[in-house]
Amino acid sequence: MNDTSGSFRLFPGAPDSPVVLHVPHSSRAIPAHARGGIVLDDAALELELDHITDAHTAEVAAEAAGRARVAPWRFVNQLSRLVVDPERFPDEREEMLAVGMGAVYTRTTHREDLRGAGFDGQPLIDRYFHPYAAAMTAAVDERLDAVGRAVVVDVHSYPTEQLPYELHGDGPRPPICLGTDSFHTPPELVAAAQEAFAGFGGTGLDSPFAGAYVPLKHYGRDRRIGALMIEIRRDVYMTEPGGPAGPGLSALAAALAELVDAVGTGAGDRS
Repeated sequence: MNDTSGSFRLFPGAPDSPVVLHVPHSSRAIPAHARGGIVLDDAALELELDHITDAHTAEVAAEAAGRARVAPWRFVNQLSRLVVDPERFPDEREEMLAVGMGAVYTRTTHREDLRGAGFDGQPLIDRYFHPYAAAMTAAVDERLDAVGRAVVVDVHSYPTEQLPYELHGDGPRPPICLGTDSFHTPPELVAAAQEAFAGFGGTGLDSPFAGAYVPLKHYGRDRRIGALMIEIRRDVYMTEPGGPAGPGLSALAAALAELVDAVGTGAGDRS
């Protein structure tokens, strides 16, 4: 599927790779029309972007792809999650609606107003959310057709200190949090990630963030799709909030490449 909105990009990998590195929250870009309804002034908006953006994760994924023996595919959001968050549900099933962070955010990380009362986010969902979801589904379908399986590895980061919007942020905050799904994350995939990221001072499971992204078409239905979320604590590789990356970025990229190579040889395959 072609992206006519410029909101996402699929970077091709090796034809025989099952891996799709998904980078949904790395961009700070907000088109002018999508700023409608935002009540923050420029300085406050930049600070919110510092807190909410998974800075430099696109670079981690790109460097990992270059290091891997078999290059993974990369699906990268080109817009800020303040436009739409492609990993939320666009309806009442999403618990993040309780803090104003459904598919279109109305509150900030500090639970202050982001958009004015009565803002209608449906045009943003129609323009960005649905095409993004369709394209990500197509990318996974292409891996299934080409290789017979697919593994979606989400690349995220999270702040060292809990932010007020976090619903489950009072648990452990390890250097590397692995988000899992009971249906789509086999033990072999978790073990491969634990081994790959062993050098960062510890990994944890599903705290402070849980779950893994799978297109709704396949969610809970197709075991040929494996999924794992990599949540990197930001002090591991960057200055918080929103500052430059440090030497930890290349080390993370090497670890992610190791995981990609392990997945490419069968870790996480339950087909």
